Amino acid sequence: MQLLGLALLASVSIGAARAEIPDRGVTIGVLTDLGGVYTDLTGKGSIEAAKMAVEDFGGAVGGKPIRILSADGQNKADVGASVARKWIEDEKVDAIADTPNTSIALAVQEITRNANKILLNTGAGSTIFTNKACSPTAFHWVYDSYAMAHGTAAAVLAEGGSSWYFLTADYGFGYSLEKDASDVIMAGGGKVLGSARHPLNSADLSSFLLQAQASGANVIGLANAGGDLINSIKQAHEFGIGGANQRLAAMVTFITDIHALGLQTAQGLMLTTGFYWDMDDRNRAWSERWAQRVGGDHRPTMLQAGVYSAVLHYLRAVKAANSTEGDVVAAKMRELPIDDFFARHGSIRPDGRMIHDMYLAQVKAPQESKKPWDYYKILRTIPAAEAFQPLSRSECSLAKK
Repeated sequence: MQLLGLALLASVSIGAARAEIPDRGVTIGVLTDLGGVYTDLTGKGSIEAAKMAVEDFGGAVGGKPIRILSADGQNKADVGASVARKWIEDEKVDAIADTPNTSIALAVQEITRNANKILLNTGAGSTIFTNKACSPTAFHWVYDSYAMAHGTAAAVLAEGGSSWYFLTADYGFGYSLEKDASDVIMAGGGKVLGSARHPLNSADLSSFLLQAQASGANVIGLANAGGDLINSIKQAHEFGIGGANQRLAAMVTFITDIHALGLQTAQGLMLTTGFYWDMDDRNRAWSERWAQRVGGDHRPTMLQAGVYSAVLHYLRAVKAANSTEGDVVAAKMRELPIDDFFARHGSIRPDGRMIHDMYLAQVKAPQESKKPWDYYKILRTIPAAEAFQPLSRSECSLAKK
């Protein structure tokens, strides 16, 4: 009996020690793109968004400090993985956010899984993260290829875009976008005539665009993002591609892309988004605060707004769990509801997918825009339960439990 009592006492002591925030506090690393193809979508804007979340939370948890670290993953898996390992081993990082590249995010997801740390994936978009690669301590926050492709492809298909040819970024995210959009097109009675795959961060896309033009498809689907998307649309216009007989459909579009293109070039483009800065008073208020920190002539992308939402929810879970242990915090994150300016009707599924309302939008014509960054018309809200891949179709082992 005495031995049993000692064992129980030891068990309670270990549990109490485990469920306690360490004296060093909480450290969050923002692994972003500070000079590459995704820097405008994430970059310094994501770092500032994370800092805003910490400040709005109160700057401390349980009287202990919260630190934000940041680094450039250079869109290279080995670089991103090296940063993540160093952070965890040397800086005692508890959570990593942003990861705006599928290969980096996959590498970091495995590192955080093995180290029992949290990944807040707000940047990479492949559905693999909540399917075969799912992790109990990783969360996919803002968007994914299923949500973006289903929203935009379905809308273009409904307007008569029945035959498609894809211009696809040659890596996991591009493949995922092409597949998810193709599924929608074929299920709706359309046809996919083929695809041309280009390297990431391509300056010259002319040969790929000419292949798409020669296909005779009435829609060229752009399964790329950031600088690649901007180059695709600019060069398509130079070749006279994108008129009434062969329209462009961008699967993943950010407001910074529209700003770089200009309304004259981008007008009429259909897109799906998880956030628009000018949609209502809540979004405008946060976006104005963010803009003052990064430069008043900018407005945030959905990825930058999503970093704020994910970091704030993570800190709330740390406080509620009184722990920084990854599995303990992850369980609390799934338990707590999410309702902020970014995540309307948000919740986290067993596979780590945070579901929330998405929006179908159309880019305004120049004469419709009344102020700087007044670029979108919101056509409809896509409810959270409809926007993302059904849990019943998830290949994640966590979804089967």
